[in-house]
Amino acid sequence: MMTRRVHPLLIGFTALVFVFLVGPLVIIIGASISDTSFLTFPPRGITLRWYENIFEVSAFTRTMGTSFTLALLGTSLSLLVGIPAAYALSRYRIELPSFLSTVFVLPILVPEIVLGFSIMKSITAGMGVAIYPSLVIGHALLVLPYCVRVVSASLASFDFSIEEAAVSLGCPRWRAFLTVVLPNVRAGVIAAFILAFITSINDVSISLFLTGPGISTLPIQLLAHMEQFFDPTIASVSVLLMLVTVAVMATVEFTLGLTFLTK
Repeated sequence: MMTRRVHPLLIGFTALVFVFLVGPLVIIIGASISDTSFLTFPPRGITLRWYENIFEVSAFTRTMGTSFTLALLGTSLSLLVGIPAAYALSRYRIELPSFLSTVFVLPILVPEIVLGFSIMKSITAGMGVAIYPSLVIGHALLVLPYCVRVVSASLASFDFSIEEAAVSLGCPRWRAFLTVVLPNVRAGVIAAFILAFITSINDVSISLFLTGPGISTLPIQLLAHMEQFFDPTIASVSVLLMLVTVAVMATVEFTLGLTFLTK
């Protein structure tokens, strides 16, 4: 059996891409454990006191809870709108106008700064909506395209004749949607939730326009901290956010794996 040799240039290019992707993460982790009062790499000594400092600063703990709650509410709202929208676009793609699929992608096409300013001008200032509901609406609009696209991709391979068979046997259409359609696209819904949740919790541009007195998110608080201090706490918060992202993805992947094994 003959084995194909890999060209050295391809190996070198792959290694460069790997370093490009992993290098910044290594630098941030190294800076977060540095025993200095300023950001530096490589670390001069090793300490975990900057991780302890995260929970000693009340602003970080407060905004951390706000960010998680906001990401959960914004993602849930976007899924409540995005799943029916994806279903309609896939189920009735012939009857519906073709431009509707483009409408749900507009938050991605429009720069986040423009989107954040528009929401602040029209909803927060124009309609007098409070800061927190405005943040929920803004984050829901931000992640809505991801929910619609990912769920639509799952529905593309779904056979809608199964749903019609359930309806023809006397099942109400809303119950057929919940018991027949949704279980078959469950993986797509969970993938959309992960992508939307991670995008929301790391957002800066939308939150920068919509936060106000007494209400802020962790990324915005991190920027405010950098204006006064440049210590490794910044890197520690960044590492913590990365760990939360990895934990969410690993938990869902483990759950999905168990789900598929029990089928």
